Amino acid sequence: MKIIANPEIETWKEICKRPLMQHEGLENSVKNILKKVKEEGDVALRELTLQFDNALLNKIQVQPSEIEEAVSEAPDDLKKAILIASENIRKFHASQQKTENKIETTPGVVCWRMATPIEKIGIYIPGGTAPLFSSVLMIGIPAKLAGCTEIILCTPPDSTGKVNSSILFAANHVGITKIYKIGGAQAIAALAYGTESIPSVYKILGPGNQYVTKAKQLVSLDGVAIDMPAGPSEVLVLADDEANPSFVAADLLSQAEHGEDSQVILVAYTGNFIEKVLVEIENQLLQLPRKEIAQKVLLNSYAIVLSKALSIEFINEYAPEHLIINTKDCDELVNKIKNAGSVFLGGYSPESAGDYASGTNHTLPTNGYARCSGGLSLESFQKYISIQKISKLGLRQLGPTIETMAEAEQLRGHAQAVRIRDEK
Repeated sequence: MKIIANPEIETWKEICKRPLMQHEGLENSVKNILKKVKEEGDVALRELTLQFDNALLNKIQVQPSEIEEAVSEAPDDLKKAILIASENIRKFHASQQKTENKIETTPGVVCWRMATPIEKIGIYIPGGTAPLFSSVLMIGIPAKLAGCTEIILCTPPDSTGKVNSSILFAANHVGITKIYKIGGAQAIAALAYGTESIPSVYKILGPGNQYVTKAKQLVSLDGVAIDMPAGPSEVLVLADDEANPSFVAADLLSQAEHGEDSQVILVAYTGNFIEKVLVEIENQLLQLPRKEIAQKVLLNSYAIVLSKALSIEFINEYAPEHLIINTKDCDELVNKIKNAGSVFLGGYSPESAGDYASGTNHTLPTNGYARCSGGLSLESFQKYISIQKISKLGLRQLGPTIETMAEAEQLRGHAQAVRIRDEK
């Protein structure tokens, strides 16, 4: 990690830049895939799956027998863990359900909102070296709670044409039955435009590599909603001198193992504490199967010495996806945080708890998007319809205001819609 002591505020913008690993010609490559799937449907999906996943597909949709096999194959300890995590995720997101109040804005004028589910959603789940079955829970459970009527899941197969059994078990547990063996940008295209086998959806959610992210951004221009343009994972840890260096090192490494384009940041009050953490990182790194990935991430990561006041300013500038505040006064400091995807307080709140089982959602804004958006919630699967009911008295009260404003905008038909009712 690069150590920076008390950087000038003018340099923060440069420090806050995320590592870029964009493949040259990425956008054109993805556009070609989207066009091919849009025009050729299932034929294109089979060709692209053979090209990118080395899998020759007989049937694109996962069959019931494959789901039954996955359920029987799943280890008992994993099944138990998924059940516990699911219940916590369900409790947290169910608590977000709310009843909208009816508001009388003027006597006789009543307005309110009605939450309705997004009927058709698509879920993308990566299935490569790290099959993210936990994302099935994080997206599928609130989708079910919101009342989405059609949930389509796409995930890439292995070279034998099989989908990871943990993903299938999680989907079955949530109640998702329409599962398709398609990955990458081609899966996003299928969800956006539809093919002979895969229905089109209204909103696409889920993590993915740079091809998937770019595909989501491009199809959103065609009127398909997406959750967020989520990029590589990241964590920022704020620690005082009383924090346990081994805990801090473990938290940094837990994110560093995600992928080579991830980033981890340590902000501490003293250089002495940073040195202790770096020693712990070296020791713990040797124990990780994905240590080579983590080592590359550490090359693009920072350990920064800042005062307490400036630390909070820097955090809000960086706007991390995950923020761990491992300080004695964490309960006070969190109230000063304006920009973060998800916050973990104290020495015993590892970021991995939020990734899996505490109940909060791990689909979060990255690359600074926490400045303007939050993570997935129940509302991510709903839309609100505004409703109003106006009585005769209400229209008499409000009518002159409407007419005056309509005439001022030279929209006489708007004014007439009020006036004709008043005359009757």
